[in-house]
Amino acid sequence: MAREFARTDRVGQEIQKEIATILMREVKDPRLVMTTVSAVELTRDLAYAKIFVTFFTNEVSEIKSSIEVLNEAAGFIRSLLAKKLRARIMPHLRFVYDSSMAEGVRMSSLVDEAVASDKHIAESSERDATASNEATDINNEENS
Repeated sequence: MAREFARTDRVGQEIQKEIATILMREVKDPRLVMTTVSAVELTRDLAYAKIFVTFFTNEVSEIKSSIEVLNEAAGFIRSLLAKKLRARIMPHLRFVYDSSMAEGVRMSSLVDEAVASDKHIAESSERDATASNEATDINNEENS
């Protein structure tokens, strides 16, 4: 069992590398923005591959357009991939946007905001405590 998964991982890595090269050198569609292949998921029988891609843009319309272009060109990319890889079965390709990078950036900014907010709250409560202590000291001196 474990050996089968190792094989799908190895084949997936090879497909990822080759598709990245194909997209960079062979696919010349002007609608396609700068594309990075971030991961490949293969079915156990190697018949289907889900290709996760990211783009150099955050604009939703450009991302959707690029995914459509890639899925339309999947047959062409598959034929080029078959020429480069020696495999009995060449998987059917389906391109999917990988939102993990954008989600990671969003989470990082939320953490940064929370840290800055906590720091601001700590500084203001420190100032309030210092002012309160000074007022108490002044009241104690006046009463003495």
